[in-house]
Amino acid sequence: MSSNQGSSPISQSSGPGDGLFRKPRDPSLAPRHYRTPRSLPDVCPKEPTGEGRALCDGPSVVADQHRWTVFNSKVNLPAALNDPRLAKRESDFFTKTWGLDFTETDVMPSFYLPSISRDHFSSYLQETAQREKIHERFKNVCPSKDDLSVPTITNNHDKARAELEQVPKIFMKPEFVLNDPATFNAVLPWSHFSVAGGKNSRDVASSRLLQEKLSHYLDVVEVSIARQISLRSEAFFHAMSSQHELQDRLRETAEAVAKLRARTAAIDRVMCRGPLRALRDALTRNNCIKLHNKLKLMAAVHQTQPTVQLLLSTSEFVGALELIATTKEVLQQELQGIHSFRHLGSQLCEMERLIDKMMVADFSTYAQSDLSRPFEEDSQVLEKDRLQSLVFGLLRQRKLDFLDIYSEEMVRAAKNVVRQCVVKSVSQISEIDADAVKFHEQMRLMTFNQWFDLLLDIFEHFILFLKRIKATLSVIRNVVLEVLDSSQRSRLADVSTATDHADGRTNEDEEEEESGGGEAELAYLTHEGLFISDALNDAEQRSNAAAHAQTRAQARTDAGGSDSASATTESSSSREHNSNTTSSLPLGGAAAIEDVMPSDLELGRVANNVQELLYTASDVSHDRCVKVLMTRAKDGSLERLSSSEFVCLSQAVESFVSDTEELCGRRSVSLRGALQSQAYRFVQRFHEERKTKLSLLLDNERWKQAEVPAEFQDLVDSIADGRITLPERKPSGSEDRKPSEFLFVDGQKYAVVGTVLLLIRMFLEYCQCVNDIPSITTDILTRLADLLKHFNSRSCQLVLGPGALQVVGLKTITTRNLALASRCLQLVVHYIPVIRAHFETRLQPKQYSILRHFGHITKDYNDHIAEISAKLVAIMDSMFEKALSKYEVKAPMPSACLRNVCKQMAKMHEAIYELLPEEQTQMLFLRINASFKLHVKRQLARLGVINDGGPQYGLVMVDVAFYSENVQALRSLERLDLNMPEIWEQKR
Repeated sequence: MSSNQGSSPISQSSGPGDGLFRKPRDPSLAPRHYRTPRSLPDVCPKEPTGEGRALCDGPSVVADQHRWTVFNSKVNLPAALNDPRLAKRESDFFTKTWGLDFTETDVMPSFYLPSISRDHFSSYLQETAQREKIHERFKNVCPSKDDLSVPTITNNHDKARAELEQVPKIFMKPEFVLNDPATFNAVLPWSHFSVAGGKNSRDVASSRLLQEKLSHYLDVVEVSIARQISLRSEAFFHAMSSQHELQDRLRETAEAVAKLRARTAAIDRVMCRGPLRALRDALTRNNCIKLHNKLKLMAAVHQTQPTVQLLLSTSEFVGALELIATTKEVLQQELQGIHSFRHLGSQLCEMERLIDKMMVADFSTYAQSDLSRPFEEDSQVLEKDRLQSLVFGLLRQRKLDFLDIYSEEMVRAAKNVVRQCVVKSVSQISEIDADAVKFHEQMRLMTFNQWFDLLLDIFEHFILFLKRIKATLSVIRNVVLEVLDSSQRSRLADVSTATDHADGRTNEDEEEEESGGGEAELAYLTHEGLFISDALNDAEQRSNAAAHAQTRAQARTDAGGSDSASATTESSSSREHNSNTTSSLPLGGAAAIEDVMPSDLELGRVANNVQELLYTASDVSHDRCVKVLMTRAKDGSLERLSSSEFVCLSQAVESFVSDTEELCGRRSVSLRGALQSQAYRFVQRFHEERKTKLSLLLDNERWKQAEVPAEFQDLVDSIADGRITLPERKPSGSEDRKPSEFLFVDGQKYAVVGTVLLLIRMFLEYCQCVNDIPSITTDILTRLADLLKHFNSRSCQLVLGPGALQVVGLKTITTRNLALASRCLQLVVHYIPVIRAHFETRLQPKQYSILRHFGHITKDYNDHIAEISAKLVAIMDSMFEKALSKYEVKAPMPSACLRNVCKQMAKMHEAIYELLPEEQTQMLFLRINASFKLHVKRQLARLGVINDGGPQYGLVMVDVAFYSENVQALRSLERLDLNMPEIWEQKR
């Protein structure tokens, strides 16, 4: 067993039908000598026959006789150590060298070699135990033919092998063929024969020798074959005896079968023929009944075509389609293969296509008559029953594009609405010749009032037009929803019916299993095809009906939709005629109708398309109104409208758009967009007119205080009350109020020029436009900001610059002009927050960023006001510099220079006192006083006068006291702190 430690693992693979264990064999170790095969019959399982080396690891006398091995050694170490002739081993054999303890020492087991026990082979023994038992049983069943000893068999085998080795190897090759020239030349060496044609004694001897050699080879092979056959002769005889035994058993079986057939024939003759004849008669009767029913069904189908023609004559398309569908189903299921009806199916299909065309044409005609009828009619829907019948028929035929026909007719009718309104309006205007002027030119030749009346008439007609379309589409949508609801309810009914039918069919099948099965089986024994097919078809139809119904119901349940409505609407005449016509036809027409109806998804899509068609009607109406608007605006007439006229137009358009949105439920942008573009042009022209007007007013303004009419004071008062609109014009002469010198705003009085009064009215007009046309708020705001900037910049050019001298022809810009301009600017600054708050209420939160323009404008106006104040101070500063440069400290006092200064300051005060508020006047004179003190201080420093209490100091103080008295004597300057000691240099 220890020799198996280093061997390769044992392979246990075997063939699919072999249950024996086969030990693998290494080809390189295969011996050159084989044992003589044992003579066992082929019919018995053979004992595994292997080579000698495979069964024993010992030396082979045959294979290893010429090779030296370790077994040939005469003396080796184990033999020397284990000499059986010695009583015991000499104890001093190794002790002389290794010591006395050598014999007592235990050898330690090797760490590199595992400890092998029987447990290691337990799994292998368990696997091979069954195979070993089988092997032993086969050895007992098939004993050996002879008791030849192994040496005898080996010697015979070696002898046969030696004889076979005499035969050349070329004869043993599988590809041995004499047709091959190389093989032929190798077997018959022609080189040994002379090439000459004559025969000599040498050639004859060679050929005879070759012939004898080949004969010897043949004898050797035949002897070997005979020996092999003799070894297996017992197996041949065993096979022959088995064949004879098998033939005997087959003969007995044939006799038994013949007896069984005879008994079966007797039973058939005595017991079966009578019952089968009775069964055949019953089946014949059933076939006659079926034939009679078929004939009645054929008679009903034969009346289909006349009935369809009768229904079409009364426009009963739905009834005709249902009759055709039912008839086609009957032809396919009940009357399939009837020769007389071979063309009826194609005829019905042709009639169905004809009905499709008739329905489409009828629906187109209906749409034309519905959309083209006068608007004075009260009825909203034209021939409601006819429309419902047409829609149901079109849905049944899956003509789902019928809404496109209605859409085309709708566009055509919308064009006719505009044309009829224009023709009607032109016929009432004598100035326009409808025959000589084109259609579009007719609208341009109208006055605004005439054209506006035409537009209002078009709006009114389009509202009626949309109401009529909405009513018609509502009927169509209701029919679609009714069909959808009907399909869903029928699907639920199919589910419940299929469930009940399946339960009932189970019980019936259990009861009829014996009777029905026996009839079908007996019918099969008659060997007549007609009865066989009828019986089997009936059984198959009964078994498949429940499964088919349940499967179809389940599939429909899975494909169900969500919309629902009432049951399908049909005309009463169609129902009655269908019930009378199809009474003799089999049931199943409802299922056929459900099969041809659109799916729930398609019906839902059609319902959505109906709603989209209403949106399209709104868009078409708006588009036609846009055409009317653009035709009028082509020559720029809409841009030249007054504010009131454009406001009326805008309000009319907004009213029409709101009505259509409420009616159709959709916000159309085309008409609003066209109005927006016109509003943009109107705003641009509106702004240019007022900007030009303001420029003309400023260029002609002489910057003198203007009287304030009462209407402007009322306008300002209305603004203070929160009404930022233009007041209604009062009839002339209703009130005769005198104008005032000042404009009173929130308790303050403003001296203004006429241009500012008109500017206030202008920005109120801008605010009024925003109130009337909210869509142009952002455009108006930017234009108003531009107008305010223009007023500020132009007034700055005219007042602070030399513009007024050049344009108006003023000789000089006085302090009164400057103060008046400053006060006008302050009035505009006062109203900028009011305007900003008004616009902020009209803007969306995301548009608040545009309000930043008002902040910039306010800053520009305040800068301008500050520049005017600086200009007034600069005027007095230049006067002080000119006058005080000649000032001398000498009698008489007060000096003439100071008298002149006080005179100029009095004039200055007189010019601005009534124009500016007291606070601004005081602040201005404080700045002027500071300039005066600076110039006096410089002049005194130049003269060398100091506050030493001397004579010159006294004279200066007299002039200073005179200046202070005169300044403080002016109105509103009594309590002004002049702080005159600042004129003296501070002592260091």
